[in-house]
Amino acid sequence: MAIISAKGQHSMTKPQIPLTEYADRVRRAATLIAEAKLDVMVANANEADYSNVRYLSAYWPLFEMGGVAVSPAGDAALLIGLESENYARGRSVIPNIHMLKEYRETADPSYPGMACSSYTEAFASIGVKRPRRIGISGYLCTNLAMYEGLKTCFPDAELVNADDIMTKLRCVKSPAEIACLREGQRIGELALDAMLKAVKPGMTELQLAGIAVEVFYRNGAECEAHTVYSFGGRKTTNAISRSTHRRFEKGDIVQINVGGKIDGYSPSIGRPICLGKMTDQQRRLIEYGRQMHMKTYEWMRAGVVAGEVARRFEETVARDGMKQYYLYGPCHGLGLIEVEKPWLESNSTYTLEPNMTFQADTFFYDKDFGLRWENALLVRPEGAAEMLSSGSHMDLIEIDC
Repeated sequence: MAIISAKGQHSMTKPQIPLTEYADRVRRAATLIAEAKLDVMVANANEADYSNVRYLSAYWPLFEMGGVAVSPAGDAALLIGLESENYARGRSVIPNIHMLKEYRETADPSYPGMACSSYTEAFASIGVKRPRRIGISGYLCTNLAMYEGLKTCFPDAELVNADDIMTKLRCVKSPAEIACLREGQRIGELALDAMLKAVKPGMTELQLAGIAVEVFYRNGAECEAHTVYSFGGRKTTNAISRSTHRRFEKGDIVQINVGGKIDGYSPSIGRPICLGKMTDQQRRLIEYGRQMHMKTYEWMRAGVVAGEVARRFEETVARDGMKQYYLYGPCHGLGLIEVEKPWLESNSTYTLEPNMTFQADTFFYDKDFGLRWENALLVRPEGAAEMLSSGSHMDLIEIDC
């Protein structure tokens, strides 16, 4: 497979993924594709979850969708929409690029008079003429237009969920990937410092989020690793939420989650804080969450079956009489996306391996407040897992106001 340098992509000022690593990723993907007895794999992505396409090509779709087709022989093609050719040629390390209407933006333009490629032509360019088994990775990013396009071009082919191939490729991180995650955590801690100095009653959630975003760009992040969590009061009972124009009030529990995106890699740091003094119940539950968070690192060890960690976490919560405050946990996969496969759940059967990375994500909630302690986690060859941040601000935080 030919790999070229993407214009403007690889400066030496920040951790980054070497160009040679992309070629190795495609080679390893090809091996797994052959082992799965697939004739070709298409890994799809979009702007929000760009992970599979960026992992293989360095390309990050904007407005449109993206895909990478890989053959068992190790040849690859980048699949893009009709507006992105110049952008893709300046960014992708895969020079074989095809514009397909199936990857157009959701405004659904018809592009009268514009020439486009097809899955038939794209697959032929990597030596695949009559595929009988087509693997689809990024299964939940694959839309109906892509499905119909594949079935039109190859009506007799079997479409197979191939998410496991990309999960296997991505779950164990290289030294370069780990360096990107460490840097994202470092910048996240700088943002957290700035937010803790600025937060006060009367400030809006979005104003506090804006302080974090300025820190990201000033310190070399591509952007925020995920939508900045900066919200307070009853909204902290939400496992997922967004900042609004709501103004913070004295006595609020405020949830902060921040991180910098470095060459696509997206770790997060989460801390619950209180504007003023915590109530007894707030202090009790936040302290318990911190204790469970720290226990997670002890339990996350190479050679342990992932489901055993989740069950141990849940059993401890139940034994301590805290199950009524528990929603989920204790970890989810981390890499190009802040939440990615593999999840760590009670029914998980995979074994933890050295250099796997997760977010230790400890969430509890009561009727009128919730909390999340969160840091990136690295499974080490021996012993307890490592926290990839410095562990700053892991005490109970009360803002004098």
